[in-house]
Amino acid sequence: MIRIADGGMSWVLASFAVTFLIAGLSFFTNDFLAFFLFLIAVIFFVISCLLIVFFRDPERSIGQGIVAVADGKIREIQNLQDADVGECLRISTFMNIHNVHVNRMPCSGNIVTLMHYPGGHVPAFQKESDANERVVLLIKTDFGMVKIVQIAGTVARRIVPYVRVGSLVKKGEKIGLIRLGSRVDLYLPAQKVKTLMVHMSDRIKAGETTIAEIND
Repeated sequence: MIRIADGGMSWVLASFAVTFLIAGLSFFTNDFLAFFLFLIAVIFFVISCLLIVFFRDPERSIGQGIVAVADGKIREIQNLQDADVGECLRISTFMNIHNVHVNRMPCSGNIVTLMHYPGGHVPAFQKESDANERVVLLIKTDFGMVKIVQIAGTVARRIVPYVRVGSLVKKGEKIGLIRLGSRVDLYLPAQKVKTLMVHMSDRIKAGETTIAEIND
């Protein structure tokens, strides 16, 4: 049985409700209108099935080291200076609509900041997406501060956090859902990264794929 992520079930149920409502109405009309309503019901049924795929929440075997926050494709790996983390390595993952949209903790730590910022909805792979709607999490870990930025895209219109400030969250636990397509940036303190385990264009899975190994 397919498990649906928290924050996605309402969309699935609403879509199926519209499907059955329109299908029911088609039985009380005739000729062209009945056929038209039936076609609309079929379309909504297909959408409902796609939503089940979009919001699926499969079990994961947690990997070693620092694990991926999101399913998707590595679009950028960059060394930079960040106001929260300092000298860091930023790993950006682009999530397509066919990816699992539940994000997971890359390592164990305490959530010290969780901030939601409103913004636009340009495609998440464009530079301008830095001004998109996003949620920023700062995590205090045994090896320093880690930052996760969940960024909404063109289709994704809402980010649903599963954690709150003060939560002590283990590696691989779920931290939130980005509905449909989006991007997730992971900031790691550069001096603590022993080995980077991924490359540009690699496809990764949240909680399973090892992103990096950390210095003791």
